Amino acid sequence: MTLLARISTATDERSARLAGIGLMLLSIFMFSFGDALGKFMVATYSVGQLLWLRACAALIVLLPMIWRHRTEFLHLERPWLQLLRVTLATLEVAAFFLATVYLPLADVITYYLACPIFVTALSAIVLHERVGWRRWSAVLIGFCGVLIALQPSAQTVSWPAMIALGGSVSFALLMLITRSLRATPDIVLASSQFMGTFALGALLSPFGWVTPSLGSLGLFAAAGFIAVGALLCVNRSLKLAPASVVVPYQYSMIVWAVMFGYIVFGDMPSIATIAGAAIIIGAGLYIFLRERDLGRGETAVSPPV
Repeated sequence: MTLLARISTATDERSARLAGIGLMLLSIFMFSFGDALGKFMVATYSVGQLLWLRACAALIVLLPMIWRHRTEFLHLERPWLQLLRVTLATLEVAAFFLATVYLPLADVITYYLACPIFVTALSAIVLHERVGWRRWSAVLIGFCGVLIALQPSAQTVSWPAMIALGGSVSFALLMLITRSLRATPDIVLASSQFMGTFALGALLSPFGWVTPSLGSLGLFAAAGFIAVGALLCVNRSLKLAPASVVVPYQYSMIVWAVMFGYIVFGDMPSIATIAGAAIIIGAGLYIFLRERDLGRGETAVSPPV
């Protein structure tokens, strides 16, 4: 390869990485805004109703792309693993919004920040990947951060916190399966998740149904549109740049969660939540840096849909 060609390749790679970082930051803002909007809606409507109407809007947006790639839905790799992925994705997003009914948005996001740590630990257990003592140390330190944020005791451990933590573990398992299904087209991965929440929402929404006003229908539609845009941005980001480059920017989610929580709901995170989030972020960043040093840039962790 000539010098000019090498310079051109390096420039293209740098541009792709910058574009990937920009798309990741945009997706995190959109996810955070959508999460705040969802928390606002579940104060009036049930979680099942939110899941169903949000998924309806998302699938309407995705319908042209689904039709264009319809043949790819007929030849899925490992169909049972695809089904397990959709099930985990559906349970995870339901757990997230259910937890926000009872907990401040920043608290729920803090538990989800531990997902990269859970991914690393589960990679060793489920996928039998080699995890050295340094990354195991980071996993344990990150788990300590979760404990600090959770403040476990007989009086303080609540079932909403357990739901949020369980959702985070489900999300970690979802990411491991997604890593195993990298050959599946983006549109199939994205639309199948919304199909799962559509089915669960349709099943649950009749219980406690509240007829939405025209304005509320607009908010449900906005939540679906935002989720689609954010998911497409994060998927494109992970294709343009290595996960070890763009994934650490997902920790900006806690900034938006605190901001939206304070502006919209008047929530102030506790000192324990802030300290726990800082420890989790530090441990997660170390894990990603370690992944990059070892040349394993495929540990992709996307925010919850």
